[in-house]
Amino acid sequence: MKNLLALLLCVPLLASCASMPDYLARLNLIRSQKLPQLETQLAAANLESAAPMYIRVFKEEGLLEVWVRNNTEELYVPFRTYKICAQNATLGPKQERGDLQSPEGFYDVTEDRLWPGSQYHLAMNIGYPNAYDLQHNRTGDKLMIHGGCKSEGCFAMTDPGIEEIYLLAEQSLKSNDSVPVHIFPFKMTAANMKRYEKSQWLPFWAELKQGYDLFEENRFPPNVVAQGGHYLFAPQVFIYAGAI
Repeated sequence: MKNLLALLLCVPLLASCASMPDYLARLNLIRSQKLPQLETQLAAANLESAAPMYIRVFKEEGLLEVWVRNNTEELYVPFRTYKICAQNATLGPKQERGDLQSPEGFYDVTEDRLWPGSQYHLAMNIGYPNAYDLQHNRTGDKLMIHGGCKSEGCFAMTDPGIEEIYLLAEQSLKSNDSVPVHIFPFKMTAANMKRYEKSQWLPFWAELKQGYDLFEENRFPPNVVAQGGHYLFAPQVFIYAGAI
């Protein structure tokens, strides 16, 4: 009798587990519709969907760039550039919860930060606050790259845009620990730095420019750490991991 009762209690639970959540069913449909085309486009550019991926964001220009590591040269090459549909483009970093400001700095997306159940279609948490932000007592969380065209400090990419960005990141994260996301106030050329030489944020931007310049020189995202309230950088290049 006890065994029968236990079985009857388990039946509804098993039924609920067997049904796929609506957002996962939607994600599977997006995969089936868009992933084959993306993989074809990557292959045409001599790129693989499982290759390391890198994202750069420029607030003033309103652009999000996707870079993918090339199969042969082992350097990152541009794959696609997306126009940001909505963001808080006020220049300067996010400082506190509720300021509606978009962050600036060096972040990353990991597999556990992918969120297909977002109210904004699909979303990826960039990992704000990072160690640097915490060292400067900055607050807030859940800063996303997401769909739609509404933002409260996030980067809204439209639904079609986030579908591609999300799928590219999802495929890359199957073989890599993270997707670096580097967010700059603007393209950090000498001319642009000159334009903002009187900004209170110039010392902060000068640190960001070090990371920007390393990628421009090497076409490989630099290693970034936060120490003593500063960003520290080391050039990163491809290192063969096979037998010496």
